[in-house]
Amino acid sequence: MGQIETIATGLRLPEGPAFTADGTLWCVEQEGESLFFLKPDGESGRVSVGAGSRPNGLYVDSLDRLWFCDSGLNAIRCLNYSAGATLDMKPEIIIDQVDGKPLNMPNDLIRDSAGNLIFSCPGPSGDEATPTGYVCVCTPVGEVFKITEGLFYPNGLALLPDGNTLLIAETHRKRIWYGYWDPNADEPAWENPDIWVKTGEPGHGPDGMTIGPDGNLYVAVYGAACVKVYDQQGKHLRDISLPGECPTNVACDPTGRRGIVITEGERGELLQINP
Repeated sequence: MGQIETIATGLRLPEGPAFTADGTLWCVEQEGESLFFLKPDGESGRVSVGAGSRPNGLYVDSLDRLWFCDSGLNAIRCLNYSAGATLDMKPEIIIDQVDGKPLNMPNDLIRDSAGNLIFSCPGPSGDEATPTGYVCVCTPVGEVFKITEGLFYPNGLALLPDGNTLLIAETHRKRIWYGYWDPNADEPAWENPDIWVKTGEPGHGPDGMTIGPDGNLYVAVYGAACVKVYDQQGKHLRDISLPGECPTNVACDPTGRRGIVITEGERGELLQINP
């Protein structure tokens, strides 16, 4: 594994790193009410997403639209970067309800091969007495429904390379679940869920996660100062030690130029593990 390099500092609780097609690295600032960007030439800046917002997980689709969870506004929002997004553009609210009720502080999101948008809603981070967290899907035709509920802070999401195994991080129980997922079903469902791995001590538990170019799962463990790496059968391969205690999420540069990128909340940094 390559050397760890700090590529951005002074960020206000960064999360959700992702890349647009031009190589620009984006992340959210949960406490900064903004999306931060770092271009390949080193230029950086911010897009404000409005007072009261708290952007969290971020996903870039094939059209270069930036989808992100907003736990402050209880919504899934979208910024169309491909349309020539400027610093004064405001993202739209796309989803703000499920079962006729406001979303419960959405946290992270991914999209499957059929275009279904899957997102977690953990609720407040301090609510550990009752398992009120759930995960939803929004189909390509805009239908939104829950695929699982009763979790203690569901957080990061990932699909294994087979496209039919959906992983859900349950932060407050320090474990990751897996279950069968059929993207092409008329009404997609998360079937036969079971515990995939327990991330153990130390730290608060698994946060954001992604599949690396090697097919392994990279998991940011909040409070543990590391990213844990698992193979596709859930075998723990190694830990990547980090300079800060609180990694929040991880992404891989599809071009390979930046290697693995990690958002670090304690120090407000973007980290790069050089390929």
